[in-house]
Amino acid sequence: MHLSIKAARLSNRAACLSTGALRLPFPAALLAGCTAALLLQPASAASAAPLAPGAERRDFPGGGTTTSLPLSAGHGLAPSTTRPYELLGVGWDGPAGALDGGSVRVRTRDAATGRWSDWHTLEADTEDGPDHAPHGATAPLWTGRSDGVAVKVRPGPAGAPPGLRVDLVDPGAGAPAPAATRTLPAAPAESGHQAPRPGIVTRAGWGADESLREPGFEYTGPVREVFVHHTATATDYACTDAPRVIRSIYQYHVKTSGWRDIGYNFLVDRCGTIYEGRAGGVAQPVHGAHTLGFNTDSSGVAAIGTFVNDTPPQHLLDGIAAISAWKLGLTGQAADGHTKLTSGSDASRYPKGTVVDFDAISGHRDAFNTECPGSALYARLPALRTAAARLQAQ
Repeated sequence: MHLSIKAARLSNRAACLSTGALRLPFPAALLAGCTAALLLQPASAASAAPLAPGAERRDFPGGGTTTSLPLSAGHGLAPSTTRPYELLGVGWDGPAGALDGGSVRVRTRDAATGRWSDWHTLEADTEDGPDHAPHGATAPLWTGRSDGVAVKVRPGPAGAPPGLRVDLVDPGAGAPAPAATRTLPAAPAESGHQAPRPGIVTRAGWGADESLREPGFEYTGPVREVFVHHTATATDYACTDAPRVIRSIYQYHVKTSGWRDIGYNFLVDRCGTIYEGRAGGVAQPVHGAHTLGFNTDSSGVAAIGTFVNDTPPQHLLDGIAAISAWKLGLTGQAADGHTKLTSGSDASRYPKGTVVDFDAISGHRDAFNTECPGSALYARLPALRTAAARLQAQ
């Protein structure tokens, strides 16, 4: 399930993400239609920009904020100055498929340079998430530090869904957790197919605001499958910025998409650092929201970046292999073996009830009609399975 950002739509958006250590200018595009104008303000006024009429700003205990700008009657938004944000997406109150046949495009303004990006197309995030999403939303788009946005919306045959809005996410500095374990150290393998546990940055380590998610945990059966994703965010980020990207995705998944927690079970950055995703215990079979129709008995591992054309760094591949080998090894599943899963949704690549034979480590595209995890990363999966199996054999 890819930031939802995801790979099937990456034909439009993959090449768009060029970044610096913090700011990533890139193309944006949302659905074409009528535009509703807001009063333009100079970029220097962004930090103090008042909320537009009908806008709503939500401040969260961990320091993050989400600003929602209404897109009434399916209209777009003229280029407008906003408070600073780093990720955006469009949500609505109707079902996930309410914008089918339509389009959404966005462009954003770099807070440092004042330069506007190209238009970038967003698509409904139907390929990721729970098998029954509470309402619709596009995949999120990581923009880096931005202070302006423009939106074009072209509704589908069903018309514009109610509550259409663009959500601007500022992840803040992260929730302080001085007493919590911030990193689980690597640990040796115990027996059987178990591989060594790699070091894992916990949710406290990346600054998760635990007040955002639903209380309690949700579990599935023994994990027999790992689905590899990419977040379809910038690729050449500084690894020190990875926690900000994760916090932004988390905040969007919960507060805009309406999921109980971040969708992925684990995330891996370009330096190979592994991060705990959905809460519930890294060794537990936490029920994720990453691969529509196949979230049961599986774990979703997301590579932070976009790997349609960009070559995945070896450190990132090593991290995915390590967490996959360990997670599958907990149930005795060979990383280079196969497993059968039953589709739980007609919206997946296979009709509901279909039993599908997967490689134990598969790409998101194997279960859904998407480009995720990108062609460059998908091509490395055979070697990744071999590397994971080797770790299990040590």
